Amino acid sequence: MLDELRQIVWKCNLELPKNGLVRMTSGNVSARDPETGLVVIKPSGYGYDEMRPEDMVVVDLAGQVHEGHLKPSVDTETHLHVYARRPDVFGICHTHSPYCGTFAALGQPIPACLTTSAMLGGEIPVGAYVPIGGAAIGAEILRSIGHARAIIMQNHGVFTIGSSPQQATKFAVEVEEIAEIVHHALLRGKPIILTPEQLAETGDLYQNVYGQH
Repeated sequence: MLDELRQIVWKCNLELPKNGLVRMTSGNVSARDPETGLVVIKPSGYGYDEMRPEDMVVVDLAGQVHEGHLKPSVDTETHLHVYARRPDVFGICHTHSPYCGTFAALGQPIPACLTTSAMLGGEIPVGAYVPIGGAAIGAEILRSIGHARAIIMQNHGVFTIGSSPQQATKFAVEVEEIAEIVHHALLRGKPIILTPEQLAETGDLYQNVYGQH
C-alpha cells in the first residue's frame, strides 16, 4: 500500500540523523495520503540505518494498522490527532534536536529574531508539558501552535507541521538552526525581535519568490 508515499516518508526519516536532529531510534516523520486519508509513519524504536521503505507502517486515523510488519511509532496517536483536526497538514516531524531541546527544558518560546523565522510563522511557541505518546500531546500542539509551523513542547522536544512530509522535515532542520543561533545570541545579549511587518514581508518572499515554482 502507498508504496510511493512510504518511499518518501522513509527518505524524510533518514534526513533526521543526517542533520543531527536525532540519535539512535528517537524521532519520527509521518505523512497523510490526501486520497485515502491513511497515514504512513516510522516504526517504533527502529534504527535509522536498518530501516527500509517497506518498514514504514500504514495506519488509519483511528490507529488501526492497515499494513506493516512492525509496530508504529509510540507517537502515532499524537500525529493522528493533529491530522484529524488540521486538514491542511499532510506531514509531521518530531525530533529531540539539541538546541530546540534547550528551549524545551526551559519552557521558553524561540523569539522571532531571524528572517528565517518568517518561514515558520514567526515566534516558535511553547506548549505545556504533556506525557508523551498520546492524543493529549496532539491536543496541546493544536491549542498552542497558532499560525506557526513548529512548536516546542515543554520538557520534551519539537514538532513541525507541513503541507507534505518533505516540508515538515525541512522545517525541523530550519527550526533547529534557528534555535542554535538564538541560543548563542542570548548568551551575548538581547536579540533584536523582528516586527510583524518585517515577518510578513519576509514570509511572503519565502512563500512566493524563494525556490522553484
